Amino acid sequence: MNDTEPIAVLLVRGGTLPHGADEAVAEAGGLVLLAGEDTKAAAGLLTTATRVWTVETGTRPPGPLATALAPLLTDRRIVLLPASPDGRDLAPRLAVALDRPLLASALAVHSGGADLIGADGRTLMDAAVLGPFVATLEPGLRGAEALPESPEIIELPPPDRSVGPDAEQSALLTAPPGQEQLDQAARIVAAGAGLGTGELTGQAAIALLEQVGTALGAAVGATRVVTDAGWTGEERQIGTTGVVVSPELYLAFGISGAAQHVGGLGRPAHLVSVNTDPHCPMTALADLAVVADAPTVLAELARRLTPEAPRD
Repeated sequence: MNDTEPIAVLLVRGGTLPHGADEAVAEAGGLVLLAGEDTKAAAGLLTTATRVWTVETGTRPPGPLATALAPLLTDRRIVLLPASPDGRDLAPRLAVALDRPLLASALAVHSGGADLIGADGRTLMDAAVLGPFVATLEPGLRGAEALPESPEIIELPPPDRSVGPDAEQSALLTAPPGQEQLDQAARIVAAGAGLGTGELTGQAAIALLEQVGTALGAAVGATRVVTDAGWTGEERQIGTTGVVVSPELYLAFGISGAAQHVGGLGRPAHLVSVNTDPHCPMTALADLAVVADAPTVLAELARRLTPEAPRD
């Protein structure tokens, strides 16, 4: 692996790729190092790779893992990881092990640095770097086009199990469906301003939406209008000024589809819109558009899915 081309690094757990894997590999030009468990099986799941190096490191804390991987990455000018939970843990330790800066929360990476999201989540910064660097790429922003051919796979021998000081992992806890961070959720039910109308107040609408989300195994999101109104917390705000998501299913109640909100949606595999306006942007984007009163549809859906919902 003696090359100056960029490379992506993905931590594999039980043959499963992290969130944002294909985007990171595409951003790195198709070159990727898979480390962890069942890496060869995980290599077959990638759709944007041209060459894959696999190394079975087992389950190691991020510090010792970074120490083990650093010799394989020394000659790579750009090392890119997805900003998944494991990527965010491993990236700073890799940066230390390689003695180079870390550019975190990148929208895009280029030869001279990266475009970064500011700490407030609302500003864009161009970070210039003269030498090699490590970067994390925010998932769900750029998309990734699948390549027609399978990648070349190169198996590497396991590295030495040298151990350095690091936090010890006592357990790995996986959030139940619907309770993940929004940017990790496969299903999302989201509230817009049109949901708190008629008999439903904003808070009551969110409570009902949470019941439906629990029944569907979906996380709850919202537009900025909803969070600004205090119906729910800012951590649930989806959009260019909030969390960027890319779920398999996005169910939008009373969301018109303002550009700031749609800009944070990524590319949902299935988008369902419930809105009284047949001409709003969200209706136009939807795979299934229900032109109806969002609070009424939500209340009926809750009655059908949740036994605790009030009935007539």
